[in-house]
Amino acid sequence: MNEFELIARLIPSLPTNPSVVTGAGDDCAVLDLGIPDRLVLFKTDAVVAGIHFTAETSPEMIGRKALARCLSDIAAMTGTPTAALVTIGLPPGFDPEYVAKIYEGMNRLAAQTGVAIVGGETTTNPERMLISIALIGTVARGKAVLRSGAKVGDAIFVTGELGGSLAGRHLDFEPRLAEARWLADHFTLHALMDLSDGLSGDLGHILKASSVGAELLKSSVPISRAAKLQAREKSGNKPPFIAALTDGEDFELLFTLASKDAVKVLDAWKKKFPAIKLTCIGRIVAGTGLAIRDGRGLIPFKANGYVHLS
Repeated sequence: MNEFELIARLIPSLPTNPSVVTGAGDDCAVLDLGIPDRLVLFKTDAVVAGIHFTAETSPEMIGRKALARCLSDIAAMTGTPTAALVTIGLPPGFDPEYVAKIYEGMNRLAAQTGVAIVGGETTTNPERMLISIALIGTVARGKAVLRSGAKVGDAIFVTGELGGSLAGRHLDFEPRLAEARWLADHFTLHALMDLSDGLSGDLGHILKASSVGAELLKSSVPISRAAKLQAREKSGNKPPFIAALTDGEDFELLFTLASKDAVKVLDAWKKKFPAIKLTCIGRIVAGTGLAIRDGRGLIPFKANGYVHLS
């Protein structure tokens, strides 16, 4: 049983209450706590030694990544992060200076993004270190964008370039907070999420939540230089296009909007964020599943992105 199968099994039995606007199954929970004009976003995420970072990863980058992952989910709801709690599980004989450097990296990113770190928990984890972040934020009422709103005929967009993240970008990526809020302020987004599990897997979440299908144009998918270099050097085991679809940990934005706005959003984006790519990679279609259009025609694509517990 993989993580998504486990989540699907657990979600139906989770208790709820009247404050829950959107519960489990999206990038963040959305809560109505009676704040005028704002809804509360609530998110937790974890990084584990040997899975999300290695013994060679600098402690500052470990702390940065732990917080950045949660920030990326706040961005996926077009929100503004506010405060975090940090739980850290440490093996026996840990080095206090090493832990302090983890917090230095985390604190630096928190200061840059306006996040207060307001407490947490320190505990023992016998085998390996883990860090879990609980993050709250807010979003203007009516501005949160869910996975479930994609419509037939929508254009599909991604920011940045995809694939090859293990070459380093999974540690130093910039959560797209400002970019997501700008998109929501200037355009009507139908569906939005961040890319943590790979384009094919995460687009699959949108398709399932929205009860639609998608066609991607192979030549349009923006492949990172790292993914191409890994293929040339044979340091990766995937062709660059497959890496772009399935590697995961890109932490870019994936969204859909009405096709009539496609040119407008591309033109406006280029003026506002000239250093960051925005690419139209396909369209939402009736039906289910993902297909890739290339010179041979339309080919169903079945592979998922990165999956834990598989």
